[in-house]
Amino acid sequence: MNSVLELLLSGERLDSAQMSEVLGMTEEAVKSELSRLQENHTLLGWRAILNPDKVQDEFVRAVIEVRLSPERDGGFDRIAERISRFDGVESCYLMSGSYDLLLFAKGNDLRSVASFVTERLASVDGVLSTATHFRLRTYKEQGHLLGDSGSNGDKPAISP
Repeated sequence: MNSVLELLLSGERLDSAQMSEVLGMTEEAVKSELSRLQENHTLLGWRAILNPDKVQDEFVRAVIEVRLSPERDGGFDRIAERISRFDGVESCYLMSGSYDLLLFAKGNDLRSVASFVTERLASVDGVLSTATHFRLRTYKEQGHLLGDSGSNGDKPAISP
């Protein structure tokens, strides 16, 4: 993997001067590489990682398992691309196992997600079945633990 990309994926967002110092490259070389990564769609964007307990998040989030019947010439790709275009779908993955697609979706409330699944998703040609799971609490996001920083990790509390 490219050293600039590895550095970006390893932690905090650094500016190009900081990256050049860490990598032993010129700042211009780092800027050039960042531009190249963006132009060839390797680097798609920058995303902050938020603790949902600390922000006013008015959305309901769900994980949806989707079983598909593959198309003759397109396999799963055309159906997955169509489903990925729905506004409420945040992420869409082709999976192995008991279902074919894994969707991460959001809506204003439980009813809006349920409506999306029953009226829009289930009506897509090739969708055989869905299983929807609503996110209740987040413990870890993108490698960051979100729990109480004063806890002892995996050590259970000892009662007297």
